[in-house]
Amino acid sequence: MQESKPIGLHQVLMWIIGNRNELNILKMNENKEMGTAVVTGASSGLGEVFAERLAERGYNLKLVARRKDRLDALAEKLESKYGIKVTNLVADLGSDSELEKVAENLRSDNSITLLINNAGTSTLSSISSTSVAKQKEMVNVNVTALMVLSHAVLPGFIEKNTGILINIASVLGFYTLPISAVYSGTKGFVVQYTQGLQEEVKGTNVQVQLVNPATTATEIWEVGGVPLSALEQSTIMTTEDCVDAILSGLDKGEQVTHPSVHDQKLIDNYEDARIKLFQGSQHGQPAERYITQA
Repeated sequence: MQESKPIGLHQVLMWIIGNRNELNILKMNENKEMGTAVVTGASSGLGEVFAERLAERGYNLKLVARRKDRLDALAEKLESKYGIKVTNLVADLGSDSELEKVAENLRSDNSITLLINNAGTSTLSSISSTSVAKQKEMVNVNVTALMVLSHAVLPGFIEKNTGILINIASVLGFYTLPISAVYSGTKGFVVQYTQGLQEEVKGTNVQVQLVNPATTATEIWEVGGVPLSALEQSTIMTTEDCVDAILSGLDKGEQVTHPSVHDQKLIDNYEDARIKLFQGSQHGQPAERYITQA
């Protein structure tokens, strides 16, 4: 029997060079099947990790954020590492004109199969010490931008009967602190709006996921005026763990994902109570406790 010769480094390199085009074609076809994922707030925090995880899954990406230098560095890294295509949309989603440019870009892109509305901002302070401009900024980014961009892709998803929309809300969407009246209000909108969209797409193959993270190690705390160092450290989740939990929930087909809630019964009981309270409101007469007794 003829003894096989060891393969040298030169031969390995020549094989890689010879097959690179074929490998690239295979990767391009895979990306075409996955389509394009859009991530807002992609220059840091959850958005940056989402971009990495989705690139790893084979999506081409459209990344939206204000900071061009960070987006460019991230795009270069992901294209080199995963062989995908990344398009950066540099925009301030709090600006009506810039938001509309992004929305028009998404409306005209038939390759989009997934949108993550992750961009958000906060000012954690009492109403009396928060300027109207800061309050409007939270509404513009957390509410208006999310609504406009959801509307930019959802009709196409419904028409094609496929697509994924992920809206990042917060546990402060159903709980309010003395310093979070506006922020909690905006996230409360995201909760109700997203649940309404879920009702709209029932019976289709379009998936709409509502996500309620708790304390996560992102820049939003510093922006909001409460440093992470001031919080109970055991309650802070890393961005990587949070994103991985969200995507796991997506893969499981969850409509509502609470990344840090360990007791599923709490989630089930809250949902049950919410529905029963609504059902209990369906009466045309005032409750007895409001009727004055003669």
